[in-house]
Amino acid sequence: MNDTAPPPPAGLVILGAGVMGTGISTLALGHGVPVTLVDTDPRQLVRAEEGIARGLRLAELMGRLPSGVEAGELRTTDSLPALAGARAVIEAVTENAGLKAVLLKEVSAAVLPGTPLISNTSSIPIDELADAVARPAELLGTHFMNPPSLIRTVEVVRGPRTGEAVMAAVRELLGELGRQSVVVNDSPGFVTSRVLHPMINTAARVVQAGTASVEAVDELMQGCLGHPTGPLRTADLIGIDNLVDSLQVLWERTGDDSCRPCDLLLEKVREGKLGRKSGSGFYTYEKEN
Repeated sequence: MNDTAPPPPAGLVILGAGVMGTGISTLALGHGVPVTLVDTDPRQLVRAEEGIARGLRLAELMGRLPSGVEAGELRTTDSLPALAGARAVIEAVTENAGLKAVLLKEVSAAVLPGTPLISNTSSIPIDELADAVARPAELLGTHFMNPPSLIRTVEVVRGPRTGEAVMAAVRELLGELGRQSVVVNDSPGFVTSRVLHPMINTAARVVQAGTASVEAVDELMQGCLGHPTGPLRTADLIGIDNLVDSLQVLWERTGDDSCRPCDLLLEKVREGKLGRKSGSGFYTYEKEN
């Protein structure tokens, strides 16, 4: 449903109903936290509601939801709601620094002072985004892994201007959601993306060169090096478009050529083969929506 009323006082406002916004909403709702999910595309909100329902069922089947806790209330809206009652605002739009900065500027002018502003980003430095907000001490970064309802560890990024009060509030919130926070300092890609994304890019280059098949690369990385899924299955789970955006950010900000998106990844994006969410990427899947 669309509802522009203020969220409940303890609720989260999540901006962006894509893969990560949907996943973070699922996590919060499953732990009894009310969520207002915002996206300018009403069709995306419908898809998100369906994805949240599936995600909650899966998390329950896998025993990842707290027992005896009633699911939080979900509200959806295609316009920015009143933000004065939000416990925190999580921005989870596409990995575009300009878009994130514009949105965070608007949000920071609307929230009450002291409200944590959280950018869920895989690669963009938090201090770069902090220039856009009214109170940089209230901004920090998170990098949830997909799917957030099943992966318990969250990378939390402390920007140079992030205040201790907001850090403490967000770590408390993540604790209530059953997540383990690992705090890192600000840098392009932080830790997980700076290590993982160039590795996936290299794996795609190996396939592009004809050295090995997609299946062989993943099988060797799993069987010999202990990677849980293989880098190319991981690319499909991340979303190949999201991966390319993140690699582009890393390449532009570090100059490291291992981060320059390879031709095979760019080709898959052009063809709409984005991974699980589109039904095909390096592998073929039953399309979810």
